[in-house]
Amino acid sequence: MPKVALFNQTGSQVGDIELNDSVFGIEPNTSVLHDAVVMQQASLRQGTHKTKGRSEVRGGGRKPWRQKGTGRARQGSIRSPQWVGGGVVFGPTPRSYSYKLPKKVRRLAIKSALSSKVQAEEIVVLDNLAFEAPKTKEMAAVLSSLSADRKALVVTADYNEAVALSARNLPGVTFVTADGVSVLDVLKHDKLVITKDAVEKVEEVLA
Repeated sequence: MPKVALFNQTGSQVGDIELNDSVFGIEPNTSVLHDAVVMQQASLRQGTHKTKGRSEVRGGGRKPWRQKGTGRARQGSIRSPQWVGGGVVFGPTPRSYSYKLPKKVRRLAIKSALSSKVQAEEIVVLDNLAFEAPKTKEMAAVLSSLSADRKALVVTADYNEAVALSARNLPGVTFVTADGVSVLDVLKHDKLVITKDAVEKVEEVLA
């Protein structure tokens, strides 16, 4: 089982913690990680793009000239796609880009992401993370003492309003609960700062 240091909020090591080998100690599957990231990014797309087809463009109801005898090509509408101001052929329409991967693949992806953080020594486990009141300066001090003051993903077992409000104004810092940890969040942050309770909750779900 992988063993990592356990820190308190002041940045002092207070012990060690053994992580579940089936969650934090597997060989990361890069192919599955890629699939999971693409799926999440696709789901984030708004898909609100829209162009007008020839039936939606204003005008063009009258035939511009008679069918025969003019010497020009036959035309039925001045809003056909070849005309300036005409409709767009096969243009984008509003749609959803989201799709889902199989449950086993999604579970393997999050395990691979967490294991990659352990292998890269980019995971910091805290014995506890709590503030009496929301204070951005206190959160910044905690992350600085843990050498995680650049791009950090802060994970707690349950929603803590004081921690969430303290973290939201720090650039590059994202706060989520253990239930909301995603592959994209884990990979795009340099450090994973997670509480001991959150580790146990993640292991309970994924092990």
